[in-house]
Order: sequence, then C-alpha cells, then structure tokens
Amino acid sequence: MKLLAFNGSPRKKWNTATLLEHALRGAKDQGAKTELIHLYDLDYKGCTSCFACKRIGGKSYGHCAVKDDLRPVLKKVEAADAILVGSPIYYAITTGETRCFLERLMYPYSVYDKERSTLFGRKIRTGFIYTAGAKEEMVKEMGFDRNAQVTEMAMARIFGSCESMFVTDTSLFDNYSKYVSTLFDPEEKKKHRDAQFPKDCKKAYEFGARLVRKGA
Repeated sequence: MKLLAFNGSPRKKWNTATLLEHALRGAKDQGAKTELIHLYDLDYKGCTSCFACKRIGGKSYGHCAVKDDLRPVLKKVEAADAILVGSPIYYAITTGETRCFLERLMYPYSVYDKERSTLFGRKIRTGFIYTAGAKEEMVKEMGFDRNAQVTEMAMARIFGSCESMFVTDTSLFDNYSKYVSTLFDPEEKKKHRDAQFPKDCKKAYEFGARLVRKGA
C-alpha cells in the first residue's frame, strides 16, 4: 500500500504541511509506504489544452504529454494506492499550484465517452486537507465548501472515491506583532491553536490511517 501526499502550500513547516505529516504518520502506522511531495518545489504549469491525452490512437492517450517536473510525479500516481492533497484556502479556492496540479492530474483520465467516465484503470482512495485562517462560518460564506465539492466529485468519478477535512481558524503567523493584522486578536489565535490544532493533527492522523486501511 502506497500513499502519495501533495503539499500545495508554499510553506513546508506550517499548518497544511504539518497536517499532511500527521496523516502520513497514520498511514505508516498501518504499514503503508508514504511520500510527501511539495508542489512549490516543482516547475510546472496547469493544463495547456493540447488535447494530446484525448487524441485517438495518440501515444499520449490517457496521459499528460507535457514534459516538465510534474511528469514523473504523475507517473508515481499510477502506482499509488491512495492520494492525499493538502492546500490552504486562498480567496475561496485552493492555491494556484494546487489547482494547476489538479488540472494536470485529472484531465488526462477524464474522457468524453458515453461508455465510460475515466481512463484510470483501477479504483484508489483520494482525499483533501484544507486549511484556512478564517473561521468556519466565513469559509462557508465565501463558498469554498461548494467550490471544493465540484473538484471532489471529479476526483471520485475518476479515481473511485474522495473525502476531505477542513481545518479553519488557523494561525497565519508565528508572531502577529510583525505584520499588519489588527483584524485578529493574537492572544485569541494562540489560545485557539494551542487547544484545537493538536486535535486537528489527530484527525489528520486518523484520516491518513483510514485512507490506507483495508476494508475501511
């Protein structure tokens, strides 16, 4: 069993990455092999609409033809048993790097065919971990949960299943006094993080374990 996790945050040691690390720990404790890939370390773009992945008889049919840093990563997906994508919420959507990755990940397997809905040859488990500095009610007000549902439906159609977890009201900075941030109460943020984030990390651990657990 192999779980591939993708960090769509530019930060490698903050909320999203930390939650992904806990998820991978949960998967490892179930005996799975794991790998964490930081998308911001890679040089790539979103889908270029070349349609090589759709050309009848084409050598890239069902596979992305673009040659860049994402190509070997997409190859790894073909051998994975589960995929976990983590991203902060930026203006009611995932980060640009995450969105570009998802375009390149999903589109080659999507097919305009009456007989089938995916070219991915088997079913695997997929999941998302979303983080936001805003509180849960604001995230819903901005409509991110509705935006996410569309992507999650596509992931489920292509790969077989998809689930997600939201972590809201996270800390943006380690020291709020260094930034213009009067919208927030630093003490309240710290108090919330100290009390809630360990619980969120535990949920992420359980999430990772569930993604690779047989019969789950």
